[in-house]
Amino acid sequence: MTLPNDNPNDLIISEFELESLTSESASEEAIFEMLCDRISYLIEHNMEYLMSLLYRNDVLEHKIHDALSPGNPEPANVALANLVMERQRQRMETKKKYGSQRSEEVDEDLRW
Repeated sequence: MTLPNDNPNDLIISEFELESLTSESASEEAIFEMLCDRISYLIEHNMEYLMSLLYRNDVLEHKIHDALSPGNPEPANVALANLVMERQRQRMETKKKYGSQRSEEVDEDLRW
């Protein structure tokens, strides 16, 4: 899935079905709050789907486990929302760093 406008929040809004928001009209804090609410709902009603979303968004399994651990000081929904937001920021940084390379800039051994 590509990110419209290269905004990491667009993917979060789409993947987690936060239809009442748009990245242009909502602050990162508002998106985070709605994401926390959505994750809380999914924890209670559809954990399997939530896990699928987390894996699809490349959130590392050990981090998910830590977020769901009873020893975690944060509520599970907040910890998972933080992981999703963090992962999207990482993806955008990677895209900025490597996404603009032209094929002639890539080592010949690494080209397709």
